[in-house]
Amino acid sequence: MALTPDDVVTKQFQHVRFKDGFDPDEVDDFLDEIVIEWRKALEENVELKAKLAAYESGATPAAETAAPAPVAETPAPAPAAPAAPAESASGSATATAGIIELAQRLHDEHVAEGEAKRDQLIQDAEAEVTRIRTEAEAKQREETSRLERERNALEARITELRNFERDYRSQLRGYIEGQLRDLDEKSASTDSTPVSAIGL
Repeated sequence: MALTPDDVVTKQFQHVRFKDGFDPDEVDDFLDEIVIEWRKALEENVELKAKLAAYESGATPAAETAAPAPVAETPAPAPAAPAAPAESASGSATATAGIIELAQRLHDEHVAEGEAKRDQLIQDAEAEVTRIRTEAEAKQREETSRLERERNALEARITELRNFERDYRSQLRGYIEGQLRDLDEKSASTDSTPVSAIGL
């Protein structure tokens, strides 16, 4: 499908929110200028095609056929006639090539800008991942160290409580055994004392 100036005029683009872009009014103005130049180039192209068709069909301008000229001077006007259309055609082709080159350059700039943004987003995301991973590893090391300290403190407390239990048991055993000895001694001494001494 051939692209026409009307296609450029009626082309609608999606508006992108929250992203950098071009001013829509400036883009519309520039596209209007392109359409004007394009239409001129198309009209010129049509005229040149008509002249070329007339020239190729042999219908030369009346001034050339009617004017009597010597044989030596006749070839001079003949090449001059196609030279002007050739220059016009080359000017039209140059304008069209300029428009295409401009469109290509804009396309390349947009693609390059998109790739640069993509690369920047990837780089930012990788930096964020690295930062989060580093923070998580540091937090993990800190938490592991804290838990290790707590475990060591709890193990020390358990050892202290076991030592206390062992000492307490031995002291309690010694105390109970001492009390039992005292009871045995009192009981033995009570058995050896006469009833009369007790006062019964």
